[in-house]
Amino acid sequence: MDRRDVLRAVAALPLLRTALPDAAFAQAYPARNITMIVPFPAGGQADLAARPVAQALERILGKSVIVDNRAGGAGGSVGNAAAARAEPDGYTLLMTLSSLAVLPEADRLFERPVAYEVSQFMPIARVLADPTLLAVPTSAPWKTAQEFVEDANKRPGQITYGSSGPYGTLHVAMEMFANSAGIKLLHVPFRGAGPALTALLGGTVQAIAAAPGTLKPQVDDGKLRVLGNCGAQRIASFPDVPTFQELGYKDVEMYIWAGLFAQSSLPASIATRLREAMAQVMANPDVLRTFDASGSLVAYQDAPAFSDFVATDSARLIAAVKKIGRVE
Repeated sequence: MDRRDVLRAVAALPLLRTALPDAAFAQAYPARNITMIVPFPAGGQADLAARPVAQALERILGKSVIVDNRAGGAGGSVGNAAAARAEPDGYTLLMTLSSLAVLPEADRLFERPVAYEVSQFMPIARVLADPTLLAVPTSAPWKTAQEFVEDANKRPGQITYGSSGPYGTLHVAMEMFANSAGIKLLHVPFRGAGPALTALLGGTVQAIAAAPGTLKPQVDDGKLRVLGNCGAQRIASFPDVPTFQELGYKDVEMYIWAGLFAQSSLPASIATRLREAMAQVMANPDVLRTFDASGSLVAYQDAPAFSDFVATDSARLIAAVKKIGRVE
């Protein structure tokens, strides 16, 4: 084959791609390593979900699944947007949090260019779905949520709390609680839950709302105390922590879920391959033990149920963001 023949063959590849059945390409998938974007630094809920899943996917798919912590701040918007722009070929996936739907609404609230739209993503599988928990250092004076509220009423805007960024899951959870309790707190945003937790442990901020798996090692080490649970029910990893609804804050309900997404135009056959692989991952005893040890129980949903869940949860979170309003 001479040079002209090679060039003609290369030029014909896009036509060949459209002419062959989609299933033929799915059979070859994956032919190279896969990147799983996590739009936060290490140490947070999305990272906690991504690493065991990536390791299990590698064994099932036969190619490396590389976790890429794309922590550019903005509550995860930078990493989410990078995944949205990626080629829809199954080689760039996204493990992200419930703030996925909130951040575009925050952009609109500030009349900023919208970094991405939720419609650009295809849900593959939900991995975790934990209630956010209010935690403070064990050295803090508050032993209960009521003591925290009473102190905040005396000192409006003086108690600081950290978050993964403006309008991220941790920010929305804390403001939901503050609005219900009628208190004013001082928000200090960080580039992810991991840095916010580090700031809490270092005394830079005084409180945080975070996932059980993020908090449990620090609670077990005696460094943090959990005062309240944003879920509708108590959880096994913190059975003695009351829900805010039990304490009288009836409209406080917030979950920090982690799920795997691809681009909305991903070929159906590759999406099916990923869904089948995720079903195996989420039934893997090693994966289940890893999450159980972290304090985050598996909350697996396949794509159809996960899509419905995202729509319902996102509507509630968007309403919460609009209630919070603009936060400079």
